[in-house]
Amino acid sequence: MDCVTFEYIFIDDGSQDGTLPILRDLSKTDNIKYLSFSRNFGKEAAIFAGLSSATGDFVALMDADMQDPPNLLPKMHEILATGDFDCVATRRITRKGEPPIRSFFAKRFYSLINTISDTQLADGARDFRLMSRQMVDAVLSLGEYNRFSKGLFSWVGFRTKYIDYENVPRVAGNTKWSFWRLFAYSLDGIVGFSVKPLVLSSLLGILLCFIAFASAVFIVVRWLLYGDPVQGWATIMTTILFVGGLNLLCIGILGQYLAKTYTESKRRPIYIVREKSF
Repeated sequence: MDCVTFEYIFIDDGSQDGTLPILRDLSKTDNIKYLSFSRNFGKEAAIFAGLSSATGDFVALMDADMQDPPNLLPKMHEILATGDFDCVATRRITRKGEPPIRSFFAKRFYSLINTISDTQLADGARDFRLMSRQMVDAVLSLGEYNRFSKGLFSWVGFRTKYIDYENVPRVAGNTKWSFWRLFAYSLDGIVGFSVKPLVLSSLLGILLCFIAFASAVFIVVRWLLYGDPVQGWATIMTTILFVGGLNLLCIGILGQYLAKTYTESKRRPIYIVREKSF
């Protein structure tokens, strides 16, 4: 990669530490630029801003905590330069250092979304990847507000080669991704790339209607044959609570899709820039 010209673009996602002064100092070098948000807009907004600002023929996407090994870049560039692929992506083959409960649910998420969605995600895939200009432009053409980049990278297609590597601990700091933030992020992915939950809620509604009709027939037949109404308030209350809970679940599923439609319809910008060096 000796003959390759590099351009570094750092995205400051509304940091509250000393990141911005360091970036100002680094930007005095010609090939280092930065873009600072007016507040924290989240990882997806930062990815979109970085891809929008990059002008190179190849664009690499990396985290700043060094969990994305830079020493893989020469190999990634070598593969992409052949023209056989449009993207070289990475995936972790181990989750060493992660809490076991997080690793367990991460695997379940990939299994679930690959079952209910036509857009397939590689288990352990990272955002760390090197893409051709054509693929970057395709991703940027998807201007949706509710973004799930792993799904978008897969949805646009293009020929992708994966490089496996062992998990690398972060150099400094702690992750801001709590279990519940990851859970909410996974819901964004499911809602963004599958309508199967809506289909499931409809099927559950049909099933419950059938069960209710069968129960009504059973009660009437029993009363006609034996003159004995069905007893048991506990059974009735359990059924009411079950049906009520299922109704709320289906309404919640529908609400997730409506909420995404609502935020998309506002047409708010994905991010707002407070300061930049270019």
